Amino acid sequence: MILTCGEALIDMLPRESTLGEAAFAPYPGGAVFNTAIGLGRLGVKTQFLCGMSSDFLGDILRTALDASDVDHSPSPRLYAPCTVAFVKLVDGQATYAFYDEKSAMRSLNDAPEIDADAMFFGGISLVGDGCGDTYEALMLREAPRRVTMIDPNIRPSFIKDVAAYRARINRMMAAADIIKLSDEDLHWMEGEGDLAELAKGLVAKGAKLVCITEGAKGVTGYSAEHTVFVPSERAVVVDTVGAGDTFNSGTLAGLDRAGALTKDRIANLSAEDIHAALHLGVRVAAVTVSRAGANPPTAADLGL
Repeated sequence: MILTCGEALIDMLPRESTLGEAAFAPYPGGAVFNTAIGLGRLGVKTQFLCGMSSDFLGDILRTALDASDVDHSPSPRLYAPCTVAFVKLVDGQATYAFYDEKSAMRSLNDAPEIDADAMFFGGISLVGDGCGDTYEALMLREAPRRVTMIDPNIRPSFIKDVAAYRARINRMMAAADIIKLSDEDLHWMEGEGDLAELAKGLVAKGAKLVCITEGAKGVTGYSAEHTVFVPSERAVVVDTVGAGDTFNSGTLAGLDRAGALTKDRIANLSAEDIHAALHLGVRVAAVTVSRAGANPPTAADLGL
């Protein structure tokens, strides 16, 4: 069982109305939500933890989780608005405008008892107080006995207190077994310098696997013993919404398939283990970018 901890929101994606007008259509989304959906579609037993609104937008989120066999029973229904993100696409690249004040997501202030082998954290849910405090406390409480992964998925425009945010992410990365960062996120957190050296620095601080994605180039996994590069798979890109999130689901699913989501195994990954997990991650991401929005493939889509 993997417990995914982080935001669920409504992405308002740009569309064209039947009258030819510019319009937006609501789709369930959020970085960690997308990862949960991806895991569920790959047949991994998955739970999701986020404060979700009791309104009809929250119903959209719950319906989508149900459709992908993701258990959202840990997520409380709260009488608070749903987070909404308007998405702008330029040459397939997404930028976002978030509306999140006093949202259900932000209002999560208590974490349930955990019955999962591994836990995933990330996204804008780690920015600011409220749910950010809750998720950090949960991760630091459980990290000594469960495999934990973090992908901050950094959105600089969303961060009001940079120093506090950096401190939180550094504390969580120090406790994490698996860290995933884009090359841009790595530089934002660790400064300028050689990507490999910066990634190895995170391994030296205790991470068992550090995955650095470089867009269309591919991904490199770093452990204490191995450096493994996996190129991206060719795809006709429709947009990049959810690409990194579904990469995370593929990588976690790959590690799960290998029986590597235990504290002992994650500390002793072979080069073959790392390659297989990253390869599934890039396969899943390639399908996602070939589709509009965050729409990860199922195991059947991949022939698994």
